[in-house]
Amino acid sequence: LRQRAGAGSLQGLGEIGTQYEGIAPDDPRLDAYFSLAEELDLPVLIHTAGLGAHVPSFRAALGSPLLLEEVVLKHPRLRIYIENAGYPYLDDAIALLTQYPQVYADVSTVTWIVPRTAFYRYLRGLIDAGLGKRIMFGSDQMEWPEVIDRAVDAIESADFLTTEQKRDIFYNNAARFLRLPS
Repeated sequence: LRQRAGAGSLQGLGEIGTQYEGIAPDDPRLDAYFSLAEELDLPVLIHTAGLGAHVPSFRAALGSPLLLEEVVLKHPRLRIYIENAGYPYLDDAIALLTQYPQVYADVSTVTWIVPRTAFYRYLRGLIDAGLGKRIMFGSDQMEWPEVIDRAVDAIESADFLTTEQKRDIFYNNAARFLRLPS
């Protein structure tokens, strides 16, 4: 990974999907990856959610964003973003995002896999907690590109979001987090 990063062919690490293997995000086996990402200033995407593919080893409880607290304490310069914004662990997501400014959240499959009203309740909770500058859009679609339109519509149709908040979710927040050139 270090070689690939040095050659410019590695821009980040993710999706770390250890939750599907029953492995907690703070498991010591992941520490070398987090250490390398922190050292090389690579953003890290990790699956956090109480929902996922129906496989025997998936554990919903391992989707709590608060399980990342020891990781960010040990690696304070690590830029990490939590997939699906940690749905349905709203209070845990708010606590982690509020306490640690290097943690962002993306809304990917949660934009369309749960009922829209449930997604809006969750998204509004993040917005009401003052975290609108830390939410990023994500498609998470390699197999079902047809749902990207539904994901975009979920943000565009959210009447409680301002135009600026929508622009932040679709681009500005990711540009800042990923340190994209202006």
